[in-house]
Amino acid sequence: MDTDNVALKKVIIGIVQENEKFFSTPQRANEAFSKLIPVLLQKGIDNINLSMFGDSTRTDILNALGEECLRKGSFTDAVKAFILTGNRKSLSNVARNYEQLAMITEAIETYKIANDQEELLRIGKKCLENGHFTDALKAFKVINYVDGLKKVGEECLDKGKWDYAFEVFSALGEKTRLKELGDKCLQDRQFSYAAKAYKLAEDNENLNKLGEICIKEGFIGTALDIYTIAGNTIMVEFIKENFK
Repeated sequence: MDTDNVALKKVIIGIVQENEKFFSTPQRANEAFSKLIPVLLQKGIDNINLSMFGDSTRTDILNALGEECLRKGSFTDAVKAFILTGNRKSLSNVARNYEQLAMITEAIETYKIANDQEELLRIGKKCLENGHFTDALKAFKVINYVDGLKKVGEECLDKGKWDYAFEVFSALGEKTRLKELGDKCLQDRQFSYAAKAYKLAEDNENLNKLGEICIKEGFIGTALDIYTIAGNTIMVEFIKENFK
């Protein structure tokens, strides 16, 4: 054990012994750790070793550390501390602080860690209303909120957000919507997206039509890929023989 760790351990044990009477009630933990917290914050959450204490004391120390990190705006360290104690309520509180700072992605991730499904549903709906489809999709996927996912897919389909629409409808196995997505991608000349959508929709008829369009427009390689997906061996051989 290096000199710094030995010194730190002595400081911590001294503070704990001095304040031992406070450890019996969580409400007084912050007062008991008033001298301890600054020392541990300097050490850093990742470098703290509290194995010399019992579970209850260790939990109180980490929770106090988490609260102080949150107060100072060190949200990442606060999350680390509360994960170690399994403090889901405080994790949700960190997420709300992220949300107040418009750090929505971080808020969703922290609500996810806290397994706070109610807040994930709320923030997902809020993101959808504000047109933040990526974040809405993340929140709804965590809680497997099918109605919300469908709504995200429909909004993305209407607004030409092909990536997100494809992700949603492929995950839900919505073949009718995938075919509709393929049609819209074709109209937008997004042939690769159209092919992916038709493939998952098992729509070989439209895959073959798409292949014909690609040949006419000179996209021979794309046509070959599409006919291969559609299982059209005749056209695959035709392209290989005539467009080497």
